[in-house]
Amino acid sequence: MESKRVVVTGLGAITPIGNTVKDFWEGLVNGKNGAGEITRFDSALYKTHFACEVKDYDPEQYFEKKNVRKYDHFAQFALIAADEAVADSGISAENCDLDEVGVMMTSGIGGVNHLYNEVMEHAQGDGTPRFGPFLITKMIVNMPGGVVSIKYGFRGPNFATVSACASSTHAIIEAFNYIRLGKCQAVVAGGAGAAIGQLGIGGFNAMKALSTRNDDPLTASRPFDLNRDGFVMGEGAGSLVLEEYEHAIARGAKIYAEVVGGGESADAYHITAPHPEGDGGVLSMQRALKDGGLSPDVIDHINAHGTSTPMGDLAEVLAIQKVFGEHAYDISINSTKSMTGHLLGGAGAVEAIASVLALKNGIIPPTINHFDDDPNIDSRLDFTFNKARKRDIHYALSNSFGFGGQNATLIFKKYES
Repeated sequence: MESKRVVVTGLGAITPIGNTVKDFWEGLVNGKNGAGEITRFDSALYKTHFACEVKDYDPEQYFEKKNVRKYDHFAQFALIAADEAVADSGISAENCDLDEVGVMMTSGIGGVNHLYNEVMEHAQGDGTPRFGPFLITKMIVNMPGGVVSIKYGFRGPNFATVSACASSTHAIIEAFNYIRLGKCQAVVAGGAGAAIGQLGIGGFNAMKALSTRNDDPLTASRPFDLNRDGFVMGEGAGSLVLEEYEHAIARGAKIYAEVVGGGESADAYHITAPHPEGDGGVLSMQRALKDGGLSPDVIDHINAHGTSTPMGDLAEVLAIQKVFGEHAYDISINSTKSMTGHLLGGAGAVEAIASVLALKNGIIPPTINHFDDDPNIDSRLDFTFNKARKRDIHYALSNSFGFGGQNATLIFKKYES
């Protein structure tokens, strides 16, 4: 059976540097920094006092009060991003069979803040089991897909891929697969993260994954820099509407880019550390290239996983050099996490949007906060440090790697009608 072509027809985002796709992209191009002191809770006793929070967020601007009670922040963010993507795409009952529209929205760890609050209230009580009626539904990772499908009546395949920080990239790959196999006309895909709270910050502090640069939060997320000391927690969501090409053309949809390859792998090495030689990332990128029938020398841009962790950044660079050889020096690499922080399960979707817009607009957003070269990282590579750069891009690759050694890679192609 011949595979169908898959294109991106809608985008939606809410991030620490912009609460719409337009504002997010402007923030990226201008090197906007989303870091600041944590306001979600009192972090005085924690090792990290800062994060990349969504700014000026009032859920009642988006939801009726009764629904604010029903959804944890991660599901709220997912629905906000999906709303923008669906509106942007223009899909509706008038031009789509809603039975053929799927939803694959996910998260890395779901509603951990709500879970924490419920458990603490119970622990401080008299032992009587009093829990809120929305405890389970505000916690479980698949809820974004559920609430999006309920709102729009999308009755196609609906599930959540969960692979920590690779979750939403896996979701987009699955959406791509379902459409090209003819199982859907369109899929709303993406993910969300909202773990800035006592449990999220405390847990990642305990494993020494977060930056503790409390004296200078604005420079804390510094991917590929010599003095990187961990990632900065972010929050928000990204959503893409993927659609079968002929269906999109028939209804006159605008097309941002084409999805041409997806690769997945496992490190099979360690629960948190990447393979030191980047072997899992190598397989993931190689499989994405093979899936798209592409040679390595066509890739112009890589949106790296680039979390600003000492081991993770180095392993990814080694993987890129193994896959692309001498061509690696001709690729414009960046890490948008230097601006947004790490959205965990939402990171891959937000970075996929950044990759699509880089293709469409011919601009590579910068990797900000670079001060000193790491002697273990080849300085001849182009990390687009500190300033955006114009470049005609035809193929962009986006990496996402998760705890457990789970890796996912997407490749997008510039759309030219």
